[in-house]
Amino acid sequence: MGYRETHGSIIQFIQINSNMKKVAIFDIDGTIFRSSLLIEITEALITEGIFKVSAKSYYAKQYQNWLDRKGSYEKYIDGVVRAFEANIKGTKYKDFLKISKKVIAVKRNHTYQYTRDLVKKLKKKNYFLMAISNSPKAIVDDFCKELGFDKAYGRMYEIDEKGIFTGKIMYKEMISDKAKVLQRAIDKENLTIAGSIAVGDTESDIPMFKKVEKPVCFNPNRSLYIVAKKRGWKIVVERKDMFYEINPGK
Repeated sequence: MGYRETHGSIIQFIQINSNMKKVAIFDIDGTIFRSSLLIEITEALITEGIFKVSAKSYYAKQYQNWLDRKGSYEKYIDGVVRAFEANIKGTKYKDFLKISKKVIAVKRNHTYQYTRDLVKKLKKKNYFLMAISNSPKAIVDDFCKELGFDKAYGRMYEIDEKGIFTGKIMYKEMISDKAKVLQRAIDKENLTIAGSIAVGDTESDIPMFKKVEKPVCFNPNRSLYIVAKKRGWKIVVERKDMFYEINPGK
């Protein structure tokens, strides 16, 4: 290849990369939202009579154990997931959307200050903002729209031609691997990994942390905390009206 061709290729490469946006990826439940969207929608569906009251039996004991610090939050969430997936079949999508919007209207400001302000800061810096959650996509979309996210990924449940949930989970393997979701977005949205940021709170976020330049472990559980300390990832804790760093990070 001659000078002219090589020089042209370099210029084209620079132009392509200059058009690429930096990406910031956020977990939602327990990271931005001070609860779980899945918990809130499940409780609301029970209150509204869409789900049977017996749905609580899937997680009532685990919830009490967590409150008493005799069980883990992860076991509590697992119970809520089972409750939702065992009861969503036969529910009308329009009813789900109606209740979802009610939940967001009441809970939309129940956010952590650190991550909420970080989203605003990165938005001003023209980052491409991504959210990934294992809560149902419809409620994730509503919540993230309020915050100005460019793209939101959530768990998708099949709906039939009559607008009824079939109970089938779609693309389960993809949404369970946040690193794969991030790579898919990078490929589709013309994003660069340079300067990339990821924010999460549990060990399920580790694959996406390994993929970005600046991991932020926010209010991490024990499993993530141990890994973050070893790797030198930034650890931020928010308590009451203040937040502080344990690891300065990279």
